[in-house]
Amino acid sequence: MPTHFQLQSYSMATNKHATIRYHALDRCFSNYGRKYFIEELIAACNEAIYEFAGIEDGVKRRQVFDDITFMESEQGWSIPLERMKDGKRVYYRYSDQSFSIKNHGINQAEAEQLKETLTILTRFKGMPQFEWIEEMQIRLEDTFKLKGTIQSSVGFEQNPFLKGLSHFTGIFNAIQHEAALIITYQGYKQDKPSQVVLHPWYLKQYNNRWFLFGLNEDYKSITNFALDRIIEFEESKTKFHKNEEVNFDEYFDDVIGVTVKRESPIEKLLIKLSKEIWPYIESKPLHGSQKIKGRTETEVLIELAVQINHELIALLFSYMDAIEVMEPESLRERFKRLSETVYKKYI
Repeated sequence: MPTHFQLQSYSMATNKHATIRYHALDRCFSNYGRKYFIEELIAACNEAIYEFAGIEDGVKRRQVFDDITFMESEQGWSIPLERMKDGKRVYYRYSDQSFSIKNHGINQAEAEQLKETLTILTRFKGMPQFEWIEEMQIRLEDTFKLKGTIQSSVGFEQNPFLKGLSHFTGIFNAIQHEAALIITYQGYKQDKPSQVVLHPWYLKQYNNRWFLFGLNEDYKSITNFALDRIIEFEESKTKFHKNEEVNFDEYFDDVIGVTVKRESPIEKLLIKLSKEIWPYIESKPLHGSQKIKGRTETEVLIELAVQINHELIALLFSYMDAIEVMEPESLRERFKRLSETVYKKYI
């Protein structure tokens, strides 16, 4: 069982800008040409953080003393620090002038964090394009003596049995090497497979499925394909069309899911929520545009600004017993029809 001091040490080790402070203090302790009193150590830490993040006067006296305690501990680097009297004041330096934390690899807290990171990465072993993880794990465990990897404290949702994962590596490589593809695809509404020449640009995961986005050679527009619907693909001799028009970091901002219709407008939705579901929706918003428009003792009215697509409708329908779509009228009517269809199945 970790002691209070160990837990406190790990907290300090992971504190924001902690590494910057440790290395700033290390430079001060190594400098025998100047006396570093506590005020000078604070200034050196603040200067280092300012150079890195542009933040001034963020480090206080107590923080530096805590950092020194951590650096002297076994969880830190067991630094050989001496406190030298200069009148009534004290300055700090290493008793061994050749000592530096740069020469001592990683400390115990960093080793524990690295072990946890390795544990997380091993969850991807066996997935396409992650074959390098096993080799990296062996190297890190050998270099930093990390045998006996700890149990993971972080869980990720994944579906190792998802169809189409075998295509991931080839498609990923085609994106990286800018190669057009001939894709044989079986849509869920198609009676038989069809082929399309696609210039692959982007892979995105949503709702535990992977989707490929690229320029459709036939329609000269962006198309997405679920990997589990791709039967096979091969490289096309068509000259690759580079992506110079879409910023995928912003492409999905106005939608829920992966279906983006560039010609479709962004619509304002008014949705009435029951007080029972509101705490959940408040903590996990339906979309980044979510705003409160009204509130009573029993209900909350919210507004969304999104494109209406299949994923939005599926998400809203999953809360059907606790929500009411108020606007737009077209979406309200659609939910009315869906509700009637479901009702008829149970009468």
